[in-house]
Amino acid sequence: MKTDSEMDDELRPEYLPGELKNGVRGKHYERYKAGTNLIKLDTDVAAAFPTEEAVNEALRQLIKKKEAATG
Repeated sequence: MKTDSEMDDELRPEYLPGELKNGVRGKHYERYKAGTNLIKLDTDVAAAFPTEEAVNEALRQLIKKKEAATG
């Protein structure tokens, strides 16, 4: 088990101890439990779509084509 001094050494300099004292345990638990819609793109796919907007636009176009074909 780590001593208090070892634990103190793990705090990064950009985190000021005074800013951390008002944390709320479980603040984001419900949102975390609900899950996310994040997906990991394969490298070749990510290379074709450099931004989030590019991915969304391509998917919207695909959805429109599918709806037109089945609609």
